[in-house]
Parts: sequence; structure tokens; C-alpha cells
Amino acid sequence: MTSHRVDREKWAALTIFEQLGNIYSEVGRSLKAKQAGDQERAEQAMFRAIDLFDATVEALLASGSPRVKEVLRAKEQYLDAMADREPAALDLEGLDRYFMQFAMAARLHR
Repeated sequence: MTSHRVDREKWAALTIFEQLGNIYSEVGRSLKAKQAGDQERAEQAMFRAIDLFDATVEALLASGSPRVKEVLRAKEQYLDAMADREPAALDLEGLDRYFMQFAMAARLHR
């Protein structure tokens, strides 16, 4: 397990696009490491992704955003994929497409 924890105040100052784009980085790292059979790297990236998901949920709850359910559902889908639970394990491409949209939107809004 990693001891990394994102600075919640700085994280909350990012846009939802930036937050989910950054989550995408860790999600991608963990899925690639898992596919390559590197369990240690996959777990480390997964723990960082979970921390970022949690920080995003905290920021959304604090702001009263209705996007909390969407982010929690994305987290659930991601964790299902990491645990090889159906049906998310079969839809890794869908997860990739979902997160990629936010990464692209964050880049466009710079």
C-alpha cells in the first residue's frame, strides 16, 4: 500500500475535467501494469487512483455537485475491472473512453 495522499485543498481547486483527467492517468497505469502482470505496480497505481477518486468525491460533496453519483459509479466500474468482476472486466475499453474524454476536455480548457 502506498502512503501517498493528494493535497485535498489543491485538488478541490482543479476543475472536474482536470481531476478526472488525472484520475485517468492512474487508472491507465494500473490497468496497463495489471495486463503486463506487474501486480505491485498495478496495486500502487490503484491505491493512488482510489485516493484521487475519494478526493474528487469529497470536493464534489463540499460544493453540492450532482456529479457525485457519476464519479462513484466510475470508481465502482474501475474497481470491478481491477478485481476482474463482471461486467466491468469485459469493458476496459469503455472505461478508457470514459476517462479519456475528461483528459481531452482538461487539455482544451487550459
